[in-house]
Amino acid sequence: MGSMEEGWVWQQHVMEVTRVCQEQRDTPLLWAVEVSKWLKGAAVSMPSVELGQMLISHLCWSNNGPMLWKYIEQAMSSHMIPSLLILALLTSRVIPYRQIQPEAYRLYLELLGRYSFCLVLTNTASNSKKIVEAVDDALQLSRTYGIPVTELGKTAVLFTFTVVSTLVSAIAEDSGLQVRWLEKQYQVGGNVGQHDMAIGADEDANEKRHQHQEHLRRTNIVMAIEMVGKLMEHKRTSTFFRLACQNMTEQWSDLCQHLQVLEAHSSSPSLKIDGGLFTRLIGSIKRSLSLEYQPKQHQAIRAFIDSSYRTSAFGHSYGVGQSSMWLPFDLFMEDTMDRNQIQAKSTIEILTELTKSLQAVNGASWQETFLGLWTASLRHVQRERNPIEGPGPHLDSRLCILLSITPLVIVSIIEEEYKIIEAAKNNVLGNIVNTRVHDKERKIMGLGTRQAALVSSLQILGQFEELLKPPESVLLVANRAALKAKSLVSSLNCGSGSFNGLSSNSVSSAVEGTMWHLIVEACIARKLIDSSAYLWPGYVERLANPLSHSTAVQDFPWSAFMEGAPLSVSLIDALIKTPASSLEELEKAYHIAMNGSEEERSAMASILCGASLIRGWNVQEHAVRLVVNLLTPPIPVDYHGTGSHLLAYAPFLNAVLRAITTHDNVHVLSLYGVVPHVAAALMPICETFGSILPTVPQMPSKGEEVSVYTIFTNAFLLLLRMWKFYGCPHAHCFTGLGAPVGTELALEYLLVLHNSKLTKDNENYQVKNSLYSGSNLPQVLTAPEDQTLGATSFSKPLFLDSFPKLKVWYCQHQACIASTLSGLVPGNPVHQVVDRLLNMMYWKLGKGVPPLTTSVASGSSNLSSSSGSAGGDTIRKPLLSAWDILGAVPFVVDAVLTACAHGKISPRELTTGLRDLVDFLPASIATIVSYFSAELTRGVWKPASMNGTDWPSPAANLLSIEALIKEVLADTGVHVPSLVIGGNTSATLPLPLAALVSLTITFKLDKHSEFMTGIAASVLGTAAAGSPWPSMPIVAALWCQKVRRWHDFIVLSSSRTVFMHDKNALVQLLKSCFTATLGSTNNLMSKLTVNGGIGALLGHGSSSHSSPCGTSPAAPGILYLQTYDEMYDIKFTAEEILSLVVDAVKDSVTRGMDYQHSGQSLRAPQRLKSQNMSLANALERAKLASSLGASLLSISGRLGLVQILYQETLPTWFLSGNRIKTKSVASVSTLEGYTIAHFTFLCGACTWGIDTSSYSKRRAQILGAHMDFLASAIDGNMSMGCEDETWRAYVLGFLAMVINCSPNWICEVNTEILKRLATRLKWWHEPELGLALLERGGPLAMNAAAELVSSY
Repeated sequence: MGSMEEGWVWQQHVMEVTRVCQEQRDTPLLWAVEVSKWLKGAAVSMPSVELGQMLISHLCWSNNGPMLWKYIEQAMSSHMIPSLLILALLTSRVIPYRQIQPEAYRLYLELLGRYSFCLVLTNTASNSKKIVEAVDDALQLSRTYGIPVTELGKTAVLFTFTVVSTLVSAIAEDSGLQVRWLEKQYQVGGNVGQHDMAIGADEDANEKRHQHQEHLRRTNIVMAIEMVGKLMEHKRTSTFFRLACQNMTEQWSDLCQHLQVLEAHSSSPSLKIDGGLFTRLIGSIKRSLSLEYQPKQHQAIRAFIDSSYRTSAFGHSYGVGQSSMWLPFDLFMEDTMDRNQIQAKSTIEILTELTKSLQAVNGASWQETFLGLWTASLRHVQRERNPIEGPGPHLDSRLCILLSITPLVIVSIIEEEYKIIEAAKNNVLGNIVNTRVHDKERKIMGLGTRQAALVSSLQILGQFEELLKPPESVLLVANRAALKAKSLVSSLNCGSGSFNGLSSNSVSSAVEGTMWHLIVEACIARKLIDSSAYLWPGYVERLANPLSHSTAVQDFPWSAFMEGAPLSVSLIDALIKTPASSLEELEKAYHIAMNGSEEERSAMASILCGASLIRGWNVQEHAVRLVVNLLTPPIPVDYHGTGSHLLAYAPFLNAVLRAITTHDNVHVLSLYGVVPHVAAALMPICETFGSILPTVPQMPSKGEEVSVYTIFTNAFLLLLRMWKFYGCPHAHCFTGLGAPVGTELALEYLLVLHNSKLTKDNENYQVKNSLYSGSNLPQVLTAPEDQTLGATSFSKPLFLDSFPKLKVWYCQHQACIASTLSGLVPGNPVHQVVDRLLNMMYWKLGKGVPPLTTSVASGSSNLSSSSGSAGGDTIRKPLLSAWDILGAVPFVVDAVLTACAHGKISPRELTTGLRDLVDFLPASIATIVSYFSAELTRGVWKPASMNGTDWPSPAANLLSIEALIKEVLADTGVHVPSLVIGGNTSATLPLPLAALVSLTITFKLDKHSEFMTGIAASVLGTAAAGSPWPSMPIVAALWCQKVRRWHDFIVLSSSRTVFMHDKNALVQLLKSCFTATLGSTNNLMSKLTVNGGIGALLGHGSSSHSSPCGTSPAAPGILYLQTYDEMYDIKFTAEEILSLVVDAVKDSVTRGMDYQHSGQSLRAPQRLKSQNMSLANALERAKLASSLGASLLSISGRLGLVQILYQETLPTWFLSGNRIKTKSVASVSTLEGYTIAHFTFLCGACTWGIDTSSYSKRRAQILGAHMDFLASAIDGNMSMGCEDETWRAYVLGFLAMVINCSPNWICEVNTEILKRLATRLKWWHEPELGLALLERGGPLAMNAAAELVSSY
């Protein structure tokens, strides 16, 4: 109570002093001296909030005189009152009454112009909290912006935005515009209406005064516009305004609408001022918002992240042929072709993120980006021109990438742009739709231009004649597409204006179609472009004339099908072999598959899983969804059975499963990311058909016998293929990151993915309908898909517990890998099944054979027949469910392998018995190979001599196989000790491996057993690779004897195993990848100009990397991509790749540097005199090495390896100086730092993406830890082992790339880390970099950014 009284006393004295000074017309300085005495006597701290509030209350409006305005200004300049508070109080009091008090409004604007640029924003003052609270109360900031206002910096940011938006509203009304958003704007003060104005004297003023005030009102409008312009031009206030716009999106949206009104009425004749002033106002705001951080002192940084800047700064042209920028595309696409990789995530989604990341990192236009994507896809196809014969995906999968995946990636990118435009339709300010749209994209292309960029890129693509040559298998399709275009153009020239000139049953032998025509047709099919593309220059002019119809082809079968032709055998076969061309055709086939007769349904299932799935590029995404739906048929309306309704679909499911289980089909499903959905669809099929007895084993389907075992086998093996269960048990070791490597595609994980995708798809469908209802977006991007066709048939989440039989087998499978089999108790149901299976396998031994008794783990089982007459069909083929058989198979195999090891049965009898078991239930091959693979890791079995007597002998070709393996490695620059075994040493294999290879070489390699053989071969290859050398050459030799046409494939695959046994060999292979890509300095430009070393890295065709029988050197990139996935410990590659990137930089610069000019800086374009290499070339070479290293690292270990790089490898490298700290030339050290920064950033961008994604949380943790390391090191808490120039260049380069290319990353980092880092950067005289970092840090970083910008 006493303090209140004391405050009232000194305020009364101050008011009295002010009154007296006004009457005596004392100078402001004298008034300030007198007031200061009273304040000091009352122990009032300054600047005083109470004094400021008292003066403004006295001014508005009972004592509105010029002397008081002068006293207030003196108090502000003397820091007696807080300037921020006074301006806030005047904003709320003066602007609403500017028409009645134009003089006060003018004085307010002058004070605003003097003091808004020098606001003190330090929180050290004792009364800073009171200032914040007073400003908040005056302008109602917390209520208006919906956030707590507790800091001076944030208060200044919101104050600046409030002033600008309020002035814009005032300018609009004062100019004569009728607007309705002024009431809300003027209520910021809340209690303005309580003040009564003494305006009677103004109303009675003479005419001259009225004219003077009217003049002031008009000039005040101009002054307010100029004031906004000054606020936008000043670095501090423009930063404040930009911070508010970036973080207060709702209020920024309102301001955008106001500015739109001004822009729309700028030419109105009723305006009181020149409309051009509105244009100046809007232009100043645009310029403020478009400002972005530029590393002005570091041209090399900009050269790394801005392709256009490289051209202007260094005088070197980087045209569309500069494919080295897009090297990650080539490596990613080639990596998707690994037959052992099944992706759980859509390639479309991954490639879309990669495309956006590379566009940002390279600073490229969308035209350049799309062209780089197209050319990489074409190179991907050309590499399969002369394929190696062997299992796995081939040309069809590569064409899928080019003609289906790539167009859908572009659809996604263009759709994203239309979403931004549609969502921000009412928030537009010129070309700046949303301040969170990527700055680089706005600068280069603006918005609404990606589709135009696509058209331009497609037109330029026609110039790449070598890449556009079609493979032989698609030449007919390309010719048909070219003929279609030429026929249309001819019909238009003849005046018909229609497509009727195209004959569907003839293709000109003279027409030469290319991949360009197929690409354009794929884009037209997805409505990315229209048929006006046929009129592009060169599209049809190059085609031969005249049109000839000499080469007849069959009528298009789908036309006959759509016209209602009967489903004859010939038509069905034609439909299976011919891809559909439209969604309508697929819809009709799907409708018949769901509602037709049994024969029709099976036929349609085969048709939909045929060429339409593999080569129906224009409708492939629809075919994929329909095929997934085929695996989940609906419950028939008339079904009243007690079991699963899937039993009624047995012939239908058999047709689907037989058609879908080919390598190319499975690979296409993987590319589209439907593996989780396919796995979820297969589980109930396996559960159902694996649980019933084959009491009715014969079910007719197209004249073939269909059994329960057949359906179960196809579904079960396909499920295992989706699961990728065949990894060696070593893959279950831990990487140190908290998760086993081999569990990425575990069954539980697949179901989690399925459930999450199911939820996400449903949410996206609802959002899409609400967002695009009534929009004007292109139909292909907005029309919701038919729910029956567009979504999967799952209605609720699935869990492994829903499939008890599958879960039991799954747990047993994991237990067999973890440890040896547990004992069986005689009489146990599983023990009885084991006996029945053993009797079936070895009934032919008869009584004359000595009894073969062996233990089944701790139990025992008689392996011989119980009686000599027990050779009937009942014993040979017991009636057992598939799950019962699979549960007993590990014990059966353990028994027979143990019997063979003890000489109870011969190796030949072992192989024959296992083959009988596989013939009985082909699905058992999965458990057999899994058991053998697990036993190999235990090392308890004696070796088997592959002598040709007991076991098959590899002697005929073993030495040649080993020599060829060595030759393949030597061709890639990998030199290892002699791989040839001694001349007298017999070839041996561990017993489980000998049994496995002996079993697999008995399989027939026909179409029906292709999938089973592929799974067995995958396990065999992995198991042999993990066994001691020379196990793999022995296995390869035996398989080459069996399948001679696979010779080259087997040799190339076998050569990969060397790297599993010798890490040094893998290091040599990585070096070869860099050497092949970078080439030597002498021929650098010849490589970069055309392909940038991509051809040397990956080859120009399979023949170039399949050298076992030829002379062409192997492509090291291909060999590495086929090798890394089998490495158990891939962690060490992060350090090796980083070292190779650094060595490449040093090599490229030091070779061309004249050391007499070692003082040259990377801040200006210089020429490195030796060998005439320019700095531009050195930068391009460094960037190519960085791109290669980042691509290899992100592909090799993905998220886990990138985390190791950020958290372990890089800190260790910088602290240790890479073993030895040597003094390098400054230019070399600086370029080294920039290159490491580019490499590090690109690793993250390729793995995480640059936008918000599912990796955001983990990305934030990794990036936050790395930035914390940077801040601590700059702070001096750590001693760097590398050169100072290298460390500084790395920090500045990495942060600049993050700021310019991926600002969304910064929002995810802890604000305290950003503040620390920004403060340390100020010590390095890089405050602008720190400010740019905080600007992108979100609302929590606003205060720190405001304080930082106020400090300089």
